[in-house]
Amino acid sequence: MKKILLLLLLLIVFISCKCSSATTSKSGERETKKLITTLIETATENLGMPYKEAGTTKDGFDCSGLVFTTFASENIKLPRSSFEQSKIGKIVNPDNAKKGDLIFFKTNNGKQINHVGLIIEINPTEIKFIHSSTSKGVIISSTKEIYYKNSYTQINRIIE
Repeated sequence: MKKILLLLLLLIVFISCKCSSATTSKSGERETKKLITTLIETATENLGMPYKEAGTTKDGFDCSGLVFTTFASENIKLPRSSFEQSKIGKIVNPDNAKKGDLIFFKTNNGKQINHVGLIIEINPTEIKFIHSSTSKGVIISSTKEIYYKNSYTQINRIIE
């Protein structure tokens, strides 16, 4: 009888631990979604701002400056260049991309990564991202656009 009571007690403890861990996990998931939403909102507040080489302010942004400043607004430190940013986080398959991931490109037939954007929307046929374009400033673009389709390199998950 004592063995049965002990087993029941252990089972109850085990189940309660599992439940509290699931609650913590869901709470963490909500916080992550909230953080990603905030990052996307921060980045989109800069739509229309001009391109400025080495820019990190509303006077103008370069691509990595926009990402760097957006993440810094939430106290997340990233390297300053797109090439260095591409070394941070976990590389994910485009089929597993999520809002808040960074998308990297080798533009102008570059040999190394030289452009970055923040993913803001995922559809079955395209990924939309916000970035600072040298010709148009801070805009939203798509992987459906030939230029970005041809220069796409990788996607990194910074926030798990």
